[in-house]
Amino acid sequence: MEPAGLRLRKIRLEKGISLEEVHKKTKIHLNVLKSIEEDSLINFNPIYIKGFLKMYCQFLGVDPKEYIADYKEPRYALKLSPAKKDNQANIAGSVFLRSAFIRQIRMQKKAILALLVIAALIFILFNLGRIFSSHRILAQHKPRLSSAKAVKPKKIIETNKAQKKQEISSSRNENTPKSETPLIVRLAIHARENCLVQLKSDGKVVFYGTLTKGRSESWHAKNKIELFLGNAGVVDLEVNGKPIPQLGKRGEAVKNIIISKEGLSRAR
Repeated sequence: MEPAGLRLRKIRLEKGISLEEVHKKTKIHLNVLKSIEEDSLINFNPIYIKGFLKMYCQFLGVDPKEYIADYKEPRYALKLSPAKKDNQANIAGSVFLRSAFIRQIRMQKKAILALLVIAALIFILFNLGRIFSSHRILAQHKPRLSSAKAVKPKKIIETNKAQKKQEISSSRNENTPKSETPLIVRLAIHARENCLVQLKSDGKVVFYGTLTKGRSESWHAKNKIELFLGNAGVVDLEVNGKPIPQLGKRGEAVKNIIISKEGLSRAR
């Protein structure tokens, strides 16, 4: 036997009546009418379901007993005015809409909860990956740390002693008299202003550039130092610790300055 909703829909279509017309005449909400014809009135009170079916059957002109299970006519039928019928239909429609709205809110809450759970799982997996990667890095560095610990303290002490001896010997060499040093010629330059300098030590260019204001430099050679000054009047020279008079005026370029163990000279 076909469901009651499907049979009522066939009767409506045979009479050429649309759901909008049924809604206007009965004041039953369109969603409620669709649910009646689809037999999907599940979340409603049975009393409301029977009331909707009865109103729909009366509108189509059919006997409600054939479409409503356990239907019994009341002994004393109450005649409702059209206003009360409309009010009852509006109340039923509002109940249906309220239940649909509640179902939608519940579905939204479930979707939000699912998103939160997914985000939490992603966060946990990301942190676990970082923890595992840090453990791997520590495991890779463990052999290096163990090898560093394997060095005996005696060898470290011996190396420290050797370094101290080298530092002491180098400091003694620096403090020895200049007559004992193996270097023959030592030149120091202090720039009071910027000056272009080119310097050769034993025939090799060891410096070429601008000696900026306030800068001091020193060089040495075994045989001789060849010097060029682009601004001879703004530099102070010392040869083997002895000051040398200025070789030119401010802004004057002086070249072919030769410094050797015999002293300072200028080649032509």
